[in-house]
Amino acid sequence: MLFLRHPAWLWLKKYDKNKLPPVDDNTQALFDAGHDFEQYAESLFPNGVRLGFNNYDEYLSLPNRTQQALQQGAEVIFQGRFDVDNLTCITDVLFKHPDGSFDLIEIKASTKAKPEHEYDLAFQLLVLEKAGLKIRNVAVMHANKEYVRDGEIDPEGLVGKTDITDKVRSLMSTTLLQVDMAFEVLANRTMPDVSPRYINQLGIPNKSTPWLEEWMEVYKNVKGEYDTYSIYNLAYPSPEQLGELEDLGITSMHEMTEDQALRDKQRVQIQTTKTGQRIIDTEKIKAFLDTFQYPLYFFDYETLSTVVPQFDGYSPYKDYPFQYSLHVIEGPGSEVVHKEYLHNEASDPMPGLLAKLKQYIGSTGTVLTWNMSYEKGCNDRMAELFPEYADFLADLNDRIDDLMTPFAKMWFFDKDFFGSASVKKVMPVLAPELSYKELNVSDGLLARRMWTQTVLEGKNRERRPMIMDDLSRYCTLDTFAMVRILEELRKIVDSKENS
Repeated sequence: MLFLRHPAWLWLKKYDKNKLPPVDDNTQALFDAGHDFEQYAESLFPNGVRLGFNNYDEYLSLPNRTQQALQQGAEVIFQGRFDVDNLTCITDVLFKHPDGSFDLIEIKASTKAKPEHEYDLAFQLLVLEKAGLKIRNVAVMHANKEYVRDGEIDPEGLVGKTDITDKVRSLMSTTLLQVDMAFEVLANRTMPDVSPRYINQLGIPNKSTPWLEEWMEVYKNVKGEYDTYSIYNLAYPSPEQLGELEDLGITSMHEMTEDQALRDKQRVQIQTTKTGQRIIDTEKIKAFLDTFQYPLYFFDYETLSTVVPQFDGYSPYKDYPFQYSLHVIEGPGSEVVHKEYLHNEASDPMPGLLAKLKQYIGSTGTVLTWNMSYEKGCNDRMAELFPEYADFLADLNDRIDDLMTPFAKMWFFDKDFFGSASVKKVMPVLAPELSYKELNVSDGLLARRMWTQTVLEGKNRERRPMIMDDLSRYCTLDTFAMVRILEELRKIVDSKENS
C-alpha cells in the first residue's frame, strides 16, 4: 500500500526510513484499539491457530510456521505469512473449507469495507495464489456501526462482515502492474521524484487528501521546509493541481492567478495572499451577530469514541461527551463566568455531565459552538440514551448557533487562515495573545487519548492531577477563544459603523 500512496514512500521505507516520521502516540492508540477489536473478531473462530510475531526472529520464522500449521491441518490461521517470488504478505485470517479452498479475510477496525481494503486484499490474493492456495472468497470483517452494547460485548453483534470477492478479483491485473512498477522503483538506488503529484495515482476514493497531508510531512524531511505561502499550503489542493503548478514553475501563491484555483476558498486565499488585505463583509457579520440573545453561552465538548463500545448504550465510533467547557456572559458588559465538567471516574460520564450542564445552562439565550453539527449530534445521542434529558437537549439544540459561520462562509477571510475555518486557524489571527502551543494537551485526539488512558484505564497515576489540569485548560481555551473571537468581530462591526 505504500507504493500506492506514493512511489517514493516505498523507496524511503527500504533505503532511507529515517526520512519517514515515526508513529505518533495518537496513531499508536488507534493501532492499539484495532488490536482490541481484532481479538473480538478472532473469537468468532474458536479453532483458530494464532501465529504472528513479537520480534524479528519470529518474523523470519513465520513463513515456516505458517506452512507447518497448514500441513498439520489447521482450519483457521491468524497472522500467517507467505513468501513467493520476492513478495510477502501477512494475512489476518485464513479459513479453510472442507474441499481445501480458503477464505481470505482482513480484519479492519472501521465500520465498513473501504476501497483501499480492496487493493490491500488484491495484493494478498496475488501472493496466496502464487503460493498455490485456492482462494474461494475474500472478505473484510469490520465493526457493525448499528451494534449497541448491552452488558458484556457480544462479538457476533459487534463484528460485521462484507464479501468483496468480485471487487478484489477485478483489481488483479492492476495489482500485477503495480507490483512490477514497485519492483522497478526498488531496483533503482536513486529516489523517485518526491513531487506530491504522484500521490494516489490510482485515484482510490477519499484517500488523496489524507495521504497528501501525510506525504507533505515526509516531503519536508526530504526537501526541507517550504515558504509559508507556498503552493503546498493551498486549501485542499489536489495532487494533479500541484503537479500542474510545478510544471509551470509556480512555487508560491503570490505567483498564482485566481483562475488557477480549484474552488472558491483557494480563489479567496490567493487574492488575500497577493493583496495582503482581509475580506470582511461587515453587513453580513453584523446581521449574524444581531441574532444572538443574552445570556450568551460559549460551549464545547470533548468526547470518547472507540471501536469497542465502553459502556451500555454505546455504539462503535460514535462520540459521547466526557467533558465540557462553558463560558457565560449574562448581558452586555457582564463579566465572563466559566463553568466546566470533567468526568473523573471509570464510569459512564454522561449522567454526571448532563446533570451539571442542565444546572449551568438556563432556558433562554444563545448557545455558541464552533462547528455546531458536532455538539448537536452529541446532544441527540444523549437524548436517546437519557430520555429524562430529551426536552432539555432538544431546547438546547434549538438555541445553538455556530460562531464558525462568518469564517466558513468567507464573510471574514484572512490569508493566515490558509483557507480553513478551524478555531485553531482563526484564533491566532484574531486573538494572538492566546495559544494552543503553550498547552500540554493541544488537540481533541490527544485529549480523548489522555482521558481514556488516565481515567478509564487507570494509567498515568503519578501524573493524573497534571493530566486532568491539562484537559481542563485545553477545553477551557476552546470556549474562551470563542469569547475573544466574538469580541473582535464586534469591534470590527462597531468600527465600520462609526467610520
